[in-house]
Amino acid sequence: MRNQLTGGKRSAPPFRYDIVGSFLRTAEIRAARRNFENGQITAEQLCRIEDEEIAKLVAKQQALGLKAVTDGEFRRSWWHLDFFLGIQGTEKISLNQGMNLQGARTKAESFRVVDQLEFQCHPMLAHFQYLRTLAVGVIPKLTIPSPALFHFVQGYHENTVYKSNEQLLHDIVKVYQAAIQAFYHAGCRYLQLDDTAWGALCSPRHRAHLTERGIDPDQLARDYVRLINASIAGRPADMAITLHICRGNFHSSWFGAGGYEPIAGELFGNANVDGFFLEYDNERSGDFKPLRFIKKQLVVLGLVTTKHGGLESKEMLKARLAEASQYLHLEQLCLSPQCGFASTEEGNILTEEEQWDKLRLVIETANEIWTD
Repeated sequence: MRNQLTGGKRSAPPFRYDIVGSFLRTAEIRAARRNFENGQITAEQLCRIEDEEIAKLVAKQQALGLKAVTDGEFRRSWWHLDFFLGIQGTEKISLNQGMNLQGARTKAESFRVVDQLEFQCHPMLAHFQYLRTLAVGVIPKLTIPSPALFHFVQGYHENTVYKSNEQLLHDIVKVYQAAIQAFYHAGCRYLQLDDTAWGALCSPRHRAHLTERGIDPDQLARDYVRLINASIAGRPADMAITLHICRGNFHSSWFGAGGYEPIAGELFGNANVDGFFLEYDNERSGDFKPLRFIKKQLVVLGLVTTKHGGLESKEMLKARLAEASQYLHLEQLCLSPQCGFASTEEGNILTEEEQWDKLRLVIETANEIWTD
């Protein structure tokens, strides 16, 4: 999937219209999770309800015309912690308080490394295999947090297992290489790495905070490109891997602001992913000039916000794509929502109807621009 354009036609994901991955949890999912936490239903009963709701969700995605579908992350509480906590050698920890994102506060949870890291018997393998049984005539897409984010989050907690940073990085690579092979053997051909570490490295405020802690943000960017490239180096040729850069998406809030320019040369110029999902739904994302560093990858522009329910106009989306095409050929561009609709189980502040309206807008607009 390295050469993604042949005669102007799409031969692999990402697609001209695509999705980031998460969907608003249905009322049935929310009720089932509450009942499970209260001890009113068993884990097996919860799983059956999740299966039923995921099947309905996939059917809706297929009916809408999406070429790649996800399970909406319906089995997850967090977009990232559920994956990290499935890695052997990690455990959940409680924090004094959750992160304050523009007035919205997350749950006070994170993770830490307590033993040597290994990828074995991860529960998301079975989750993906179930999604694959539902995806008929479309590609089942898997979303997991990136290896750079694993290191970025872990760096905020004391680690007594690894004596050096290089040892930790080595085992993160080992875990992700094993994960990629395991998901591939389970049938995954479209993997998306989600990453808020890069969102922090775009932010002047966060870069200043890192510098105050004695961390060079430019060196961190170089280290993270090497970490990502090493983690995906052994992927099979027919497996597409993309990177989604996020500035925070908890309950319609955000944590980072700033354009891509500080990271563009290093990340866009050197990361060996097959495509980038980039948020461009408001002024916090900056201009399109950093796209000049993109090489052969496709760029999925997240022009349709998932933060609220108001619909963008097709005219505005087409104008924005035309503006981006000043720096990158239109044939290298695609369209999507800016992020998922529910990066955590709380979900963003919009209705399910508004969620589906936004996806229809993305599909209709893309079909009016591209023929593939």
